[in-house]
Amino acid sequence: MIDTYKTIAFASPEILFKEKNSKFIGYAFPVTTEEEIKFHLQELRKQHFGAGHFCYAFQLGTETAQFRANDDGEPSNSAGMPIYGQIQSFGLTNVLVIVVRFFGGIKLGVGGLITAYKTSAQMVLAESEIIEKTINIHFNIFFDYKNMNTVMRVIKEKNLIIISQKMEERCQIEIATRKKNAELIFDIFTAFFEVDIKKI
Repeated sequence: MIDTYKTIAFASPEILFKEKNSKFIGYAFPVTTEEEIKFHLQELRKQHFGAGHFCYAFQLGTETAQFRANDDGEPSNSAGMPIYGQIQSFGLTNVLVIVVRFFGGIKLGVGGLITAYKTSAQMVLAESEIIEKTINIHFNIFFDYKNMNTVMRVIKEKNLIIISQKMEERCQIEIATRKKNAELIFDIFTAFFEVDIKKI
């Protein structure tokens, strides 16, 4: 069972690629929602007010991935798909790559554009710090305060991540565990008479 994925640790440095007076400025961002993608695009549009094109591609999700490639006015499939091809080539998800183009007065042709956008995306991802993360499953555990020691012992022994906790007479803890361990963790807590566990 695969329960890891690759993404980038943080936003990349700005990368500049020049071709026949046109400037291609590449950026990569770690993202998990479409709202974040819109935010980064808006910010770059403000920063590069005079640019002609903001071409991008992204992939989101760990088990079922969704992606989009946008040519932003360039000829069809000459920008977004070459960028997306590099995201695939690096084996990444939860990532957004944007290439901003300033037109230099000389047309590059479709082949030239494909090469320029592909190269820009490749350069920016090569400069990014690529990390491996685990796919985690989240559970809520419900129990009476008197069973606290039992629950905490399992959490410690199995190296579970505590996301949040409410400690009252009736307690609730949200935990996360690697996908491959999820069934085992569920079975351990289910076996306790006075502990309820629910997958989130």
